[in-house]
This record gives sequence, structure tokens and C-alpha cells, in this order.
Amino acid sequence: MAALTRVVARQRAEMDRLQDLAATSAVLERAKGAVMAQTGCPPDAAQEELQQRAQDARRTLLEECWLTLGALGSPARTASEAPSSYVVTGAGPDARPESAEADAVSLGRLAQALVRVGSPQDLARCLLDHLAPETGADAVLLFARLPSGGLELVGHAGIDDTLADQWARVPPLSGIAALDALNAGQAYWLEDLQEAGKRYLLIGNPPEQWPTRAWLPVTTGKPADVALGILRRREGPFTPEVRQRLLAAARLCAGPLRMFGPRQDPAIGAAADAVQTVFDRLPVAAVLLTPLRTASGRVEDFRIDAATADTSDTVGRTGRELVGLRFLECWPTVADEPLWQGCLAALVSGQPYESEPFAGQQVVDGVSELSTYSARVARLGDGLVLSWIRHDPSDRQEQRLADVQRLGNLGWANWNLVTGEANWSSQVFAIFDRDPARGAVPLAQLPGLALPEEIPTLTRAIGDLVREGRPFDVPFRIVTRTGVRHLRAVAEAVADVHGTPVEVHGFVQDLTTQRNAELALVASERAILTQHGVLQAERTVAARLQDALLPLPKKPVRLAGLRVDIAYLPAQSGLNVGGDWFSAIELPDGDALFVVGDVAGHGMDAVAAMALLRFTAKGMVITGSSLTGALVRLNALLLHSRDPHGTATMVLARYTPRERRLVWAQAGHPPPLLLRDGEARYLARPFGVLLGATDTPRYEEAECRLAPGDRLVLYTDGLVERPAESIDRGLERLSRAATQPAVAGLAPLARLLGALLEPERRDDVCVLDIQVPDDGDLATD
Repeated sequence: MAALTRVVARQRAEMDRLQDLAATSAVLERAKGAVMAQTGCPPDAAQEELQQRAQDARRTLLEECWLTLGALGSPARTASEAPSSYVVTGAGPDARPESAEADAVSLGRLAQALVRVGSPQDLARCLLDHLAPETGADAVLLFARLPSGGLELVGHAGIDDTLADQWARVPPLSGIAALDALNAGQAYWLEDLQEAGKRYLLIGNPPEQWPTRAWLPVTTGKPADVALGILRRREGPFTPEVRQRLLAAARLCAGPLRMFGPRQDPAIGAAADAVQTVFDRLPVAAVLLTPLRTASGRVEDFRIDAATADTSDTVGRTGRELVGLRFLECWPTVADEPLWQGCLAALVSGQPYESEPFAGQQVVDGVSELSTYSARVARLGDGLVLSWIRHDPSDRQEQRLADVQRLGNLGWANWNLVTGEANWSSQVFAIFDRDPARGAVPLAQLPGLALPEEIPTLTRAIGDLVREGRPFDVPFRIVTRTGVRHLRAVAEAVADVHGTPVEVHGFVQDLTTQRNAELALVASERAILTQHGVLQAERTVAARLQDALLPLPKKPVRLAGLRVDIAYLPAQSGLNVGGDWFSAIELPDGDALFVVGDVAGHGMDAVAAMALLRFTAKGMVITGSSLTGALVRLNALLLHSRDPHGTATMVLARYTPRERRLVWAQAGHPPPLLLRDGEARYLARPFGVLLGATDTPRYEEAECRLAPGDRLVLYTDGLVERPAESIDRGLERLSRAATQPAVAGLAPLARLLGALLEPERRDDVCVLDIQVPDDGDLATD
């Protein structure tokens, strides 16, 4: 299971890497297309231009791609004209322009993260994740300008849904900072909440939760139509470095926002939805185009508002992926072709335009193909419908049909019931392992190729087809030189004017590989169910055996004048039973023996080892063995047990009540915790190695004098260990929990366990809470 988990993790990481690479490549290709449309240069030169711009401005290539996509509405610029820094413009009496070099590493990380953003809402979350550590941003809002002049909240992060619903639509009123920032084309820094409240309607309930805020215009068109809002819980002005970084982030946002597509007029959007519904059912390549005009009224590009599934652009995007993009982004070379002039002429005159056949590149399944097309442009309302017809030669269609048959391992077959003529495709001969020189098998003889037990079913289906015209879909098996094959035959009849079947056509498919996989899957499922049953039975037996070998007292135990609370909690997850155990007994001489141990592993072997160590340890100490001597013998016993590689930890403690003397030894076990006068400390561990780790062990004893009112806690590592955490932190957590004030009506051990244990535990927990009564309590007892 661990190996499979590592394989899945590697594959998931590789998939994420490939997805990031594909997304990054798509951004690069779109930016190249934008440069090609602006300058008319070829693809290689467009990439060199982007690289030169990035180098001159000391930006990453991906940053430059986003900035290029965000500036599509601006005139083309050269590398020498590219800005080398981001300019921050403030508003208000204390505002002043700032200019500085943006942090390359931070912006590079943001640019890389933007390739996985798929919507304005994703963009808002991404911005908050990357801007919060460096700018103190606590919330991010994205408002888009509506055609009516108001604002719509298209993305948010850091605010609740109730507040987002309240500000989902903002009418075109005065006193809206985001709207003023868009109209002025400048960043507004609201750093004095009291002064800002006199002039603007502030977001927040109450607004005081965000003392400082900023509104930055994001230019995705002319004029700016998206405002980026940054809300902070901290007070004080935005530093020049923070202003510079926020402006830089706003400029990077223009590229993704442009990829999402500009805001549409509701009427236009409704019409586009209706056209898209029709386009979804058309088996042609076509797009609905809406003209995008400059301030002078000149058409500079078209927006794609609907596209059929068969439409693909120069980089392989298809269907609805094209909606919202610009025409020249998807097909940059069209600007220099007659098709562009035909679109403009059809838009002005209303007369359809039909092009001459031309050669074009199309990406099919990731492969670029050169094909011949004809285009037709027709006016629809204020827009255009552009459709393409692909001219494929007949031999190419035949090759594709052959490829489909080969890849699907199926072939077609025809039988003429009047003349008796039969025709098979080459793939049918390959499926039946039949020499084509022998010709096709007549329909009536087809059942003779099947296994004997399959003949009646196939014969009956063919008879019903020939007599009544009833189609059939029948699985059957045949024997070939390579073994048994699982086939599927599907056929239907063509009748004459009187309803009599005169011709049969259909196909035969080889399902051997699929059937073998299904049989292997069934066998695997049966094996898994069997193994699960075995594991469940082992767990049940181990749990019952453990319960019988390790009975848990229902109330505190009195030993040698001590009060002992005992807790044993099995793990809450997994199918295995652990090997944690304890002993608390009074010895013949009046002393008390306390033992806590933990056997490595789970299941029957762990329970068996636990029983062996538990009873042997008690017997050795009762018969007079010292604590260290018992550990040496237990180590030898574990080394020569059924599992020579098994290990265990243990702590042995012997308490003499007359002297209140505790002598203890340990074998790789966590130290006991002593609580005295409200303070907690761990006893210094004497030397002792893990049981089963070596055949030459060494163990030492330590002594501790207990006082009235002391508490001593012996435990297994399940109480303090947590995944991905050092045991030192767990020991600190235990000492803090043990010194917490007592809770009325709750036993100290119960309070301790409640403070430390998580709902889901991966290991068993065993605890002995040993309490020395006060002198007054001893006199009472």
C-alpha cells in the first residue's frame, strides 16, 4: 500500500507539473498571437520580441506575457518602449506618485500562479494568497463596470457571502471609490478611515474592520473596466513598496481578466446564448462575432460570442473555450488575408461573403494539420456568423475509416440476401483470423465459426433478422490460432418496398482484451474480499484475546498504600490490534510492582508478544529477580521468540511503602512524569536499550523518593506522539496538561486524557496514574 501511495503521489505531481506546463504554454501562445496581430511578425519573431521585452524590463517571460495580453487594446509597442517599472498614482491631498523596481521573485510567483486561474473568483483568491504576506491584504474584491455605468462584483476573497451579496450590484452613484478610480484611471489610497467615510460609501459591516483600503483600476479595455480593491485590517498608510507591488499585481491581472472575456450587454449575452444553443447541435465549424470598435468607430477586432464544437483555433482550443476571446488572438494571420476584408465588407453591406478555397493549419488531437478550407461570412444583427467548410480528399476519409476500425478492433460486414454476395472489411478477416483469399463467410454459415455452446443463440438471432428484420446484438466466442476470442456481432436488415429483408449490414468487434480485463477484475475483487475477511477475523480474535489477557479494572486500585487509576484505550482507526499493556500488582513482601510496555507492530503477533512479556515480567519479579535482571532475561526471551525481529519498550517500577522509595528501570521507554506541589518534571532515565535490539544489552536502575500528595504517571508513547511531530513537543504538552487545575466531579486521569487525546488515534494508549495519599488520607485509610 505504501508503494502504491508513493506511485500515486508521483503521478499526481507529474500531472500537476504537466498541467502547469500546458497552461503556461497556452499563455505564451496567446501572447505571441497578440504580438503577431499587433506587429505582423511571424511566431518566432513574436517570441523573441517577448523575451527581449522581459529582459529589458527585468521581468520573467510569463510576467511579460500577462502584461502583453492585458494591453491588447493599446497600440503596439516595441521593446524599447516597454516600461521598466510600475508607476503608482495616488489621489487626495497627500497622495504622490511613486516609482520603484517591483520584487522580481514575488511577481514571478504570482505570474506563475495566474496560469491556473480559470475565473474572476479564482483570480481574487489567488491574489489574496500571494498579496497577504507582503502587503497585509485581508480581503480582495474585483468590480467590473456594467454597460449601464454601475459595477458588478465578479470576484471576492476574504469577505463573507452576506457582504458579497449586499455589494453584488452597485448603481452608478457618486461616492463609490471603486467607480471613481475607474473613471479617473488612477489608484485611490484610502488611508484615513474617518476622512474617507466623509466622501465615500465604505464596504464593511462595520467599515471599521478595514481601516485602510485601496482601489486600483485594471485596464482590460479603453477605458478601464475592472477595479481591484484591497482591504486591510491594519492601520497606517500604504508604504511606497506596498503601493508599487499592488500596482504591479493590478497590471498582471489585466491579462487573465482579458482571457475570461469582456463584460457583455445582457441583451447581447442573451442572443449569444441562444446562438450557442443552436451551435451546440451543428456539425460544422462556425463562430458568432461581435465587432469591437475604436473611439473613431473603426473595427479593430471581433469578440467570439458563440462557437460550435468543431471549431478550433491555431493553438488547439475548441468550442466553448473560444467564447469571450478575440478573433485575431485565435487566428492572428487572418489580418493579412482576404477573409478579414470579407468580414468588414459583410458587416457594412449586409451581403454574405464567400471566400475562395485556401490552405489553413488546424490542431487535431494535439497535432497540427494543413487542410483546405472555404469560408462563408453572413451578417446576423449587429454581428457576423463565420463558418468554414473543410475539403478532405476521399483517400483521407478512407484512411480515417481504416484507422477507426483498427483502433476500435472492429470491422464492417455486408450480406446481400438476394444475390448471396458477402463483403467484409479487412479488419473483420483479421478478427476471425481468416485468410482474405478465402472470401467472406455467408451469413447462414456465420454460426459455424462460433464455439458449439454459442451456435444456438447466434443461429436464432440470424434467423429472426432474415425472416422478420429484427436487429440483433449478440456476444459469442470463437477459437483461433492465438486462443479463444470474445466477439460481438451487431447487424440490422434493409427491406424492400414490401418489407422483405434484402440486405444485411453490421459490424463485428473483438472484445477479448476487455473481457479478459473484466475477468481479472472479478478475480481480484474476490481475492480482496477474501483477504478482508481474513483480516477482519484476525482483528476479532486478537481483540478478544487481548481483552482476555489484559483485563481492565472498573475502578481505582489500592496497592501498597497507593491509589492507582488505570486507562487503556485502543486505537480508533485501522484494522489492527496493538500491543500496549500494563501490570499493577502487590508483591508478597508488600511492595507494589508497576509495569507499562509497548510491543512494536499490530495484530496477532503483537498480542502474543504482549502476553509473553507481561506474564514473564511479573513472574520474574515475584520470584526475586531484580528489575535490571528481569529486563535482560526479557530481552533474551524476545530475541528467541517466534518473531526474532520483534522489539518492545518497557518501564518497570518497584515501590516500597515503608520508605516511599521507588526503584525503576526502563528499556527504550518514555520517562515517568512526577507531579509535586503543582509542578511537573520527568524523571531522569537510567540507561536501557530497546528490548530485542541487541543480544548484549545493558540496563541500569534509578531511585526516587515519593512524598505525600505526589502523582506519578506511567504511559505509552500513544499518549504523547502525533504524526509529523517530535516526541519532545508531545512531552511538553503532557506536562502542561498534568499541571492544569482540577475540575470538580472529574477524575484527574479522565481530565488528563480529555485534554491530550484526539478523536482519531493511530496508536493504543495505556496510562497508570499513581497517587501517593496525603498523611491525613493515610490515617483515614
